[in-house]
Amino acid sequence: MIDLSTAAAAFAADHASGRTLVLPTSWDVWSASLVEQAGFPGATIGSHPVANSLGYEDGEQIDVDTYFGLVKCITAAVGIPVSVDVESGYGLDARELASRVMEAGAVGMNVEDTVHSQGGRIRDRDEHADYIAAIRQACDEAGVEVVINGRTDALIHGTDAFEDPLAEAVARVVALEAAGARSVYPVKLPDAAAVSRLVAAVSVPVNVTADPRTGSPAGGLAELTELGVRRISFGPLWQAALGDTSSDWLGGWKG
Repeated sequence: MIDLSTAAAAFAADHASGRTLVLPTSWDVWSASLVEQAGFPGATIGSHPVANSLGYEDGEQIDVDTYFGLVKCITAAVGIPVSVDVESGYGLDARELASRVMEAGAVGMNVEDTVHSQGGRIRDRDEHADYIAAIRQACDEAGVEVVINGRTDALIHGTDAFEDPLAEAVARVVALEAAGARSVYPVKLPDAAAVSRLVAAVSVPVNVTADPRTGSPAGGLAELTELGVRRISFGPLWQAALGDTSSDWLGGWKG
């Protein structure tokens, strides 16, 4: 485990470098160690693959102490910066959430606007930006340059919630950057045109989810880099790929 302030500063500098960061999404010490051994500059921890590994559904179903205990095990085992998916914050206020993340040894966090504990509602645009701003303030006061990845699920909620979900996603990431997010994560971008529109809207990295086997709807690493994407993670898709491969292998041993 490396010094928190040093790791956070390095992680923040990577996000400001203009390079495209690929941060594979891990779910335990083994997978995070693979990320480190492969030479990536950091790892992410995904709530979905963690939930799958422990027998829970995604959506803040895991006890928060159990979750952060696992995060601490991972950060203690690797020497690269780690960012943790905290979903909508597990019902914690901004200051407590920031404290729990840092105490667990993580130097980044992914914070979304779907509030699972309140029926899956989506936060108002200003409400989510204010939450991000309060987290940013708490981290700054602690002297740790935590990378907040501000996520919006506007495209997931779609036209049930917004007349123009893509325009809403644009407006939300702009607000999240202004609130202090060092990267933004508009989930479920459908194509290259949508990716380009989001990239043009902000100066911080836009995170895109990719499948390590097949890439994203906007292409693979080369295509996403060409579009200006500066942060790529895998969500639950790396774990799913391993599951598919393992099923194929194990099938030959059933006799």
